Amino acid sequence: MSSRVLLATLLALCSTLATAQGTVYESKDRAGPVFSDAPSSGAKSLELPPLSVIQEPQAPPQPPPAQTVAPAPYSGLAIVAPANEGTIHTNTGAFDLHVQIQPALRISDGDAIIVKLDGNQLAQGYRGSVIHIKAADWARAATAKSIEHSLQVAITDRTGAVLIESAPVRFYAHRAVRR
Repeated sequence: MSSRVLLATLLALCSTLATAQGTVYESKDRAGPVFSDAPSSGAKSLELPPLSVIQEPQAPPQPPPAQTVAPAPYSGLAIVAPANEGTIHTNTGAFDLHVQIQPALRISDGDAIIVKLDGNQLAQGYRGSVIHIKAADWARAATAKSIEHSLQVAITDRTGAVLIESAPVRFYAHRAVRR
């Protein structure tokens, strides 16, 4: 190791010691300069510059992870129209079904309304509170000879699991007949 590197190392060590313990003294012997925190004969105290401290930049604080709040469960699902024990007037079987949902249907989560007519589930999931039952739906699901029918709706999630189900509604279908 060269004497300059040794000297620089010793000066750095001494400056660290000076900061931690006070004054640094330099004296000479046969091998060269000697640094110490204790005075000796012929030693001179050194005026050392303040330490240069380089701090690593800190990463900006990370916000706490967003807590995903589960949506409130559905608290209510009811068939508003046709009314229980009510009558619809239709010759084709087409009519509008109105449902009330609390809270609103979460379409963005993949929730959908399924409808059962006379216990038979209609083919599609619906996304609104007014559902148009088509004549073709009626033909596939309704009990053919009866004037008394039932409706029930449920909300399912994207996997098809039932989240809430309404009470069934019994209603009558009145068809105009020409005599």
